[in-house]
Amino acid sequence: MKKWLLLLTTLFIALSEAKAQGGQGFWHQEWAVEKGDSIPLVHVLPVYVFSRPVDLRRYRKLVDAVKKVYPLAKVAKAKMAVMEEELCRLPTKKAQKAYIKKVYHEIMDEYTPVAKRMTRTQGRVLLKLIDRETEYTAYEILKEFRGGFVAGFWQGISRVFGHNLKSEYDKANEDKMIEQIVIYYEAGLL
Repeated sequence: MKKWLLLLTTLFIALSEAKAQGGQGFWHQEWAVEKGDSIPLVHVLPVYVFSRPVDLRRYRKLVDAVKKVYPLAKVAKAKMAVMEEELCRLPTKKAQKAYIKKVYHEIMDEYTPVAKRMTRTQGRVLLKLIDRETEYTAYEILKEFRGGFVAGFWQGISRVFGHNLKSEYDKANEDKMIEQIVIYYEAGLL
């Protein structure tokens, strides 16, 4: 009898705390009235289950890299959307080129110090996450906004250092671990 009383008290406290938080937490409950009957509607937040990583040191390194560069990829997505919208609005090629040059210099001034302090792993992850967020590889973005020659030049430089600007984000195979970390990051679990 004491066990049931303790269980009911705990459940009541949990429900009242969830209600006080406005339904925030792992689950929240609403009530629907249908033909005079009260029916509880329980909304359960998703639970993510992934296999355990084999190399925990490499996984931890990827977690740190994603934590550092994922916000930059989100900013890149937002800036690119604003840029595309503005470029569609501008009437002439000359105005578009001037706008691209202005944005390029703003980005270089703001993010060069950040990029200089990045490790190779963080740079690779950033390229993958930019592709994930914008659905364009870094090479395609450079080619679109800066031209084919500039894109080819930076592709050559990146190949010398072991990177590839043309690499695409493959969340099913190659980048499965990065996708897992991003899901955890977006859910607030990291």
